[in-house]
Amino acid sequence: MAITTANRDQTQMVSTGIVDLDNILGGGLTSKRAYLLEGTPGSGKTTIALQFLLEGAKQGERGLYITLSETAAELREVASSHRWNLSDIELFELVSGEGLDPEAEQSILEPSEVELGETIQRVMECVDRLKPIRVVFDSLSEMRLLAQNSLRYRRQILALKQYFSLRQCTVLMLDDRSSDPGDLQLHSIAHGVITLEQAAQDYGTERRRLRVVKMRGVKYRGGFHDFNIETGGVAVFPRLIAAEHHSQFTEELRSTGLARLDQILGGGLSAGTNALLSGPSGVGKTSTAIRCSLTALERGEKAAYFLFDEGRATMLARAKAMGMDLTPHIESGALDVVQIDPAELSPGEFASWVRNAVEGDGVKFIVIDSLNAFLQAMPGEKYLILQMHEMLSYLNQQGVITLLILGQHGIIGDVRADVDLSYLSDTIMLFRYFEAQGEMLKAVSVAKSRTTPHEASIREYRLGSNGIQIGEPLRDFEGVLTGLPSYRGKTALLASDTAVSGD
Repeated sequence: MAITTANRDQTQMVSTGIVDLDNILGGGLTSKRAYLLEGTPGSGKTTIALQFLLEGAKQGERGLYITLSETAAELREVASSHRWNLSDIELFELVSGEGLDPEAEQSILEPSEVELGETIQRVMECVDRLKPIRVVFDSLSEMRLLAQNSLRYRRQILALKQYFSLRQCTVLMLDDRSSDPGDLQLHSIAHGVITLEQAAQDYGTERRRLRVVKMRGVKYRGGFHDFNIETGGVAVFPRLIAAEHHSQFTEELRSTGLARLDQILGGGLSAGTNALLSGPSGVGKTSTAIRCSLTALERGEKAAYFLFDEGRATMLARAKAMGMDLTPHIESGALDVVQIDPAELSPGEFASWVRNAVEGDGVKFIVIDSLNAFLQAMPGEKYLILQMHEMLSYLNQQGVITLLILGQHGIIGDVRADVDLSYLSDTIMLFRYFEAQGEMLKAVSVAKSRTTPHEASIREYRLGSNGIQIGEPLRDFEGVLTGLPSYRGKTALLASDTAVSGD
């Protein structure tokens, strides 16, 4: 995505050391400017700041970390947890209350016992001596305490900004947001502002996200972007914007591997579309998705199966029992079955996984099983719908066939779902139970297809050791979708086979 301006092309850019954060920022940070990185304690400020300095070290740029809130030993512990070496970064600490040795390699002060002016002077002397290109100032909350009033604080920050600018430093100023939430002095002073947030969930890991509040002269990527702190640094997941991703592909119909299902669909599934498989638990949704995936693999395509509900081993064993062995395709690398714990996954990270599968691995067939569990990973239903809208639009524009599995509540009668995504779906397949001849049987029908003239009939559907069977239209039954049909003819039902439960 090109989000630079004419003036920006003439300005040197510096990388933050995080590729996806650079992408959000439109290429990185404008050099020789001061930026505010704010967030509550534990949100990831120090980790991002260290990555910023380490990236500079890789480029041969001297980096300086000025700390008023952490000791050099603590910073090295943070670096060690990520397997980083800070030997190429200068650490200047102002936090120890121990004795002051003017001959020591690092200056040590106790901020609460010195005047603000003296602290600023020490910082300037260090910068003049080391002449760094990149500087991290941690943190402004200590400066705020020393200043004692907002006017003096603002003047000192402006003075520091001017000082660093004259020495052509690119500066990250960290702040823990301990001031009045309505105090936006730092926002007005800084060239750019990045806000980090973290929120604890009722269950599962905490969620982190960032937002670029301000970036002068840059069309940055707005909104919230999920990120994780992992061993090795921060991993940022830019918000997916489908309009930025277009590719050329042939809009042709692809077989599901079941002749009668293709017939119901009007010829098969069209490339660049998605299909919603909706029905109660155990009715055969997952089995149908596996059959479609296996057919895609057999015609030479790569596939990805994102499994939220069922265990990976259980799903593979059940598929094999129905004559659909996926193991050879997994071993060859053509199929990736990813078991996901929604309590540990952010929506942005999942979207990133999908993008990597499509753009990195060349996947052309994707199954998301199921949307119910994916819903639980989201902060609210409206976010799920917005997220899925962008993701499905992206996948459609990449020529990917996507199967979405939606479990519904109830077995017979009134069957309902947690969320209605029917309007986002290009194709809707309905799976239902119905009672006939003292047995609980299954039926399948296609309620919608945007790309083909689909069949309106309802057909019997059975799972067995020989795989999936689909019968003739149930023309002599009425009320199949209600679960309690009446029989008014002689339509033959499918022969019984060893049943295999499938979802």
